[in-house]
Amino acid sequence: MTFKKLAGKVHLILGLTSGVVVFVVAITGCILAFEQEIKSIIQPYRYSDARPATSILPPSALKAFAEKALPGKKANGVLYNVPGRNAEVGFYNSDPEYYNVVYLNPYTGKVAKVWDEDEDFFHFILHGHYYLWLPETIGQFVVASFTLVFLVMMISGLVLWWPRNKAARKQRFSVKWDAAWRRKNYDVHNVFGFYMMSIGVIFAVTGLVWGFQWFSQGLYTVTGGKGSDEFKIPPSDTISTSVVSSPAEATDRAWYALKKEYPENEGINISFATQKAESIYSYVNFRDGTYYKVDYNYFDQYSLKKITVDGPYTGKYSEANLGQLLRRMNYDIHTGAILGLPGKILAFLASLVCATLPVTGFMIWWGRRKKGSKKNVRKLRTMKPDLMSNSTN
Repeated sequence: MTFKKLAGKVHLILGLTSGVVVFVVAITGCILAFEQEIKSIIQPYRYSDARPATSILPPSALKAFAEKALPGKKANGVLYNVPGRNAEVGFYNSDPEYYNVVYLNPYTGKVAKVWDEDEDFFHFILHGHYYLWLPETIGQFVVASFTLVFLVMMISGLVLWWPRNKAARKQRFSVKWDAAWRRKNYDVHNVFGFYMMSIGVIFAVTGLVWGFQWFSQGLYTVTGGKGSDEFKIPPSDTISTSVVSSPAEATDRAWYALKKEYPENEGINISFATQKAESIYSYVNFRDGTYYKVDYNYFDQYSLKKITVDGPYTGKYSEANLGQLLRRMNYDIHTGAILGLPGKILAFLASLVCATLPVTGFMIWWGRRKKGSKKNVRKLRTMKPDLMSNSTN
């Protein structure tokens, strides 16, 4: 068997086994491509026109307003957005499990909306994209495994696409639209698959970062990252002398320090220490609509001293090495947001093509299967007289 025939067998078997999963992940990716743009239209509570002359309220004040709107739950942190956007107070817990966000005016504390993750359409789509709507531990493994399969398929697909000679090369870059539907389907699968292959590889690699820890850590280390690539909030020194009267005051003072250090920013996210040994986690964003261009800071909740940690989620963006930068950029690369709106459009189109590949590929296989069965029927028909004559002799 030649290498190309072997690649064809691998491509066929993997395609038939992974087609449904690839289709679901790709279609949900299409829907999620413009999630933020759609939300900005259908969720007006994200915005606030009120800009009083008073100062923005500190985190402890927004926390108090938000907790009144969600009795019995404790706030985990506050996100201060760009001017004109409401602040967001997050509530999340694993046992009992819940995730809520309270949107409120950062000047007055007036609650605009209490958002529930379980009622959100995009969360439903995201759960399908990450887990196929299965239990998370099972779904993550399934999606990651088929993402790895998809990566192998793109490599085998390139082998099959590669033209044997100069004459065949001309047919590999365009669809023959005036041909019969089977030829058009074949061309669509091959040509569109080739054009989106590089983006598909990026989708697969960035997706595998979330899917398999061994892949994530390996890629981080190979690209120059040091230590563990996992996100962990460092502990506070519980025996140090406290300079604050409460965790809420500690968060306020850390927030004021960040505002002074970063007078120009596109948003500040800061947490409340909910455990005795927990530190205060924060990031300062410098590019709205993305998550990579940020400075990370951790404060001891008692002394308010900054804590240094290892890994990609630490320190200044300008001082990050290649491994740290790539890990911070992983989400924005995966969604295309790294290139702004053009990148999201490109990601949308590539996801759409990815969704068509299992369909067009199945149609190619089914067409050849039917064609093969017809040939067998014709062969039997031509052999029948000979068989009859042999039986009479």
